[in-house]
Amino acid sequence: MAGTSADALDVALVEFRAEEEPTADEQTGGLSLTMRLLASREVPFEQQLALDILRLLEPADVPLQLVSSVDARLGQTSAEAVSTLCRDAQTSCDLVVSHGQTVRHDVVDGVVTSTLQLGQPAWIAAATGLPVLSDVRARDVAAGGQGAPLASILDHLLLAGGRTPTAMLNLGGIANITVVSPTAETIAFDTGPANALIDLMARRITGDPRGFDRDGALAAQGTVDPVLLADLLSDPYYTLPAPKSTGKEHFHADYLDRHLNRRRAAGTAPDDVDVIATLTTLTARTVAQACRAHGVRDVVASGGGTRNPTLMTQLRAELHTELHSGPHTGPDAGVELRTTDEVFGLPEGAKEACLMALLGWLSWHGLPATLPSVTGAAHRSIAGRLTPGRRPLHLPAPSPLMPTRLRVVG
Repeated sequence: MAGTSADALDVALVEFRAEEEPTADEQTGGLSLTMRLLASREVPFEQQLALDILRLLEPADVPLQLVSSVDARLGQTSAEAVSTLCRDAQTSCDLVVSHGQTVRHDVVDGVVTSTLQLGQPAWIAAATGLPVLSDVRARDVAAGGQGAPLASILDHLLLAGGRTPTAMLNLGGIANITVVSPTAETIAFDTGPANALIDLMARRITGDPRGFDRDGALAAQGTVDPVLLADLLSDPYYTLPAPKSTGKEHFHADYLDRHLNRRRAAGTAPDDVDVIATLTTLTARTVAQACRAHGVRDVVASGGGTRNPTLMTQLRAELHTELHSGPHTGPDAGVELRTTDEVFGLPEGAKEACLMALLGWLSWHGLPATLPSVTGAAHRSIAGRLTPGRRPLHLPAPSPLMPTRLRVVG
């Protein structure tokens, strides 16, 4: 899995087991799925590949040759990462699932018109000899959906049977939440930028083209600029109804500069550390506002943003403020913010790669991987397309049952 931060590849080796789950009247109701994380690692991109990916994420035109080159090099990088992980774990697998790197996710008037992920799966199939599932978003887009957030199926199964509205939060380049409630349909959407704008400002401050705000140290030195924050919060995206999705094609360098230039034109130029402090608050506040709007009482977070203590502290404060200004007030009011590692024993850095494995298991067994209530699609659909390995494809018989819950085991 390569996320919107575009800095590394997350790779995981995952084992699934399924058992039929009887209902109260002893009729088969669905599948209880267990997921065991056998191995995982983060593989940083080679510097030139990372810089080329970042170039593709900017809104300017790029040479087609660069698109083709990144597609091949990312496929080769993925092939080496999978081969190394399996070799070190001294095991093989039935299927490789590759999300690739999203370089375009075009939204026109709230409708996703196209989505493009790079990372040629043929390189992975050739290197490993295994079948590869890829291009996992396009089928949902073709069905009228957003093609995102994909994490909702994993979140929905992990939180099944909960008693309070709970949000699974991913803090990657873009922040997205899945809200699972005992009294409503599961809903998920992108709340806005998580690390995307923070990383941009950190790179300007440090001069490192792959830099980020390590431990939130830069934001901790600054003070929030209330005028800049109000201008950023006025973006119409935040008031759009769910389902909705966004990406770096919206929250990019030119976007940030437009807001900074308006601030400078007013006669005041905030210090760089004040800008990054303001962007950190922007992420925390937009996430908290989205949680409040859907009555969330608990938040379980994952993604690179959880390793930024300044962001996490700010998010806790914003969640507390939003809840106390909403309907759930009183002496016991409060939103608990924890990580997937704390709640499920699932390392936050491996969650997205485990999601890809789950999508692969579902597609391999002929099961849909998207929730129309989440993506807005007209119907559920089986995700992805298959590239054969060295041997002819032999898929198992399609499962007549969907998983109804998922448990992480050690």
